[in-house]
Amino acid sequence: MSVSAIGAVIAEDEPLVRQEIRDVLARLWPELDVLAEVGDGIAALAALDRLQPQVLFLDIQMPGLNGLEVAQRLNGRAHVVFITAFDRYAVTAFEQGALDYVVKPISPERMQLTVDRLRSRLSSPPADLNRIAELLREIAPAKAKYLRWLTVPQGAELRVLSVTEISYLRADQKYTTVVTAGGSFLLTSSLRQLKEKLDPQIFWQIHRGIVVNVSAIDRIYRSFRGALEIRVKGRAELLPVSAPHAHQFRESH
Repeated sequence: MSVSAIGAVIAEDEPLVRQEIRDVLARLWPELDVLAEVGDGIAALAALDRLQPQVLFLDIQMPGLNGLEVAQRLNGRAHVVFITAFDRYAVTAFEQGALDYVVKPISPERMQLTVDRLRSRLSSPPADLNRIAELLREIAPAKAKYLRWLTVPQGAELRVLSVTEISYLRADQKYTTVVTAGGSFLLTSSLRQLKEKLDPQIFWQIHRGIVVNVSAIDRIYRSFRGALEIRVKGRAELLPVSAPHAHQFRESH
């Protein structure tokens, strides 16, 4: 990084969202030097210590330490842009603190405003985030701890997929195939990682490698050997229910 370059770190646990942020920044702020991309709060703090970026794009909900916990440990070392999936009304906390934020899914128009704000503030000390992080923690809606949408690849583009569209998720080696009534998408996250972010009242594990959206279930069958199988709406394939997970459907049989 040259003396005059501005360094940044992107801390976001969804690889596709990280890519989206990086691509938008490359178009809007080509002289910005993205020094590292990390997927959890502990790695974000390590990158901050090692690379000393001027700017940190920080997802609020990450494993390890979440973005609010990271913010409270920054001690004014970087200008922060929060990345959030919070409902619009919760964003008022950012505005009260005169902080930069970007709401998922990423809007280039909104990111342009953030870039302009950052450029104007780089000559000033970063904001103290300690009290703001506490305020955000208090008003963040409880349901925000579960995913409400995913960014999935569709050809050369990215698509925002509501979790309500998901029929089921299937482990595919180290990756996960997300299946809807109309198609499927391969994500680089493991099934275990995704399941931890989904509402367990809606997404049930029915097999070691399959998690199903209960609201998408159309029929439940019993095979001649007594095992259960599921068909979801809009799909022809049958999904096996393994013995350890069959108890979830006993009330229906």
